Amino acid sequence: MAAVEPVLRSGAALSRPHRWQLVRHAPLSDKLALGTLALITLLALLGPTIAPHDPLAAVGPAGHAPSWQYPLGTDEVGRDMFSRVLCGLQTTWLAAIAVIVAGVLIGGAIGLVAGATGGWIDTILMRITDVFLALPKLILALAFTAALGPGIEHAIIAIAIASWPGYARIARAETLTIRNSEYVAAIQLQGASTFRIIGSHILPLLTSSLIIRVTLDMAGIILTAAGLGFIGLGAQPPLPEWGAMISRGRSFILDQWWVATMPGFAIVIVSLGFCFLGDGLRDVLDPKHGERQ
Repeated sequence: MAAVEPVLRSGAALSRPHRWQLVRHAPLSDKLALGTLALITLLALLGPTIAPHDPLAAVGPAGHAPSWQYPLGTDEVGRDMFSRVLCGLQTTWLAAIAVIVAGVLIGGAIGLVAGATGGWIDTILMRITDVFLALPKLILALAFTAALGPGIEHAIIAIAIASWPGYARIARAETLTIRNSEYVAAIQLQGASTFRIIGSHILPLLTSSLIIRVTLDMAGIILTAAGLGFIGLGAQPPLPEWGAMISRGRSFILDQWWVATMPGFAIVIVSLGFCFLGDGLRDVLDPKHGERQ
C-alpha cells in the first residue's frame, strides 16, 4: 500500500483545483481576455434592458447616418442600429451557449464511453464520429438546417449536430491517456469501481481540455450561426440577428454602409475576444503547451 501512495499523490497533483490556481498567476493579457468575456456576457444578458430603443420598432428617419442621437445610425425602416446590434448579441450568445452545451454533453459522453470501455464499443462510436468529421462543419450544418427548416431553434440543433465530433475526439484521447496512467492503475488495485474512477479522476482532468476547446470553438460557432442567418436559414426577421442584419444591409451597402458594417464589426470583435481567451486558457490550463514551446 505504501508503494502506491507516491503514485496517487502524483496523480492528485494534476487535479482540477491545482490547475485552476494557475489562473490567479496568469499574464495580464489573459486576465483582460477573461474580463472581455465577462463584459460580453453582461451585455448579452442585459442587452434588451439597457438598449436605448425598441430594436423592432422604427424610432427615427430611415437610413439615418451615425450621429449623437443614433450612434450606429438607423436601418432602412428607421430602427436604431445600436439597439439592434446590442440585442443581437443576446441572440447570438444564447445560440452559441446552447450549441456548446449540447455539443459538449453529446460529444463528451460519447468520447468518455469510448475511451473508458474500449473494444468494439470504442470502434463503433469512433467510426460514427469519423463520418461526421469527414464532412465540413458548415456544409453539415447547412444540410441539417435545410432539412429542419429555417429558424433559430433549428439552426442551433444543426450546428450542435455538426459540432459534437470534435469534443468526442478530445474526450476519448484524454480518457485513454488518463486511464492508462500509473495512478489510475494504483486506484484500481485498491478496488475502485469504474464509475468512481470516471467521476472522481477522469472527468475533473478532462474538464480543462474541453474548456479550452469550447473557447476556441465559440468564434467558429458564432460565424456559423451568422452564416446561416445571412442566407436566411437562421433567425428570421424582424428578430435582431447579426447575420440576417448583414444580409439585409448588403442591398444598400453603398448608400447606407453602417447597416451591414456595424453587425459585421460586432461579429469580428466577439470572435477575436473568444480566440484570445481560448489561447490564454490553453497557456494557463495546459502546462504541456508551454513546455512544447
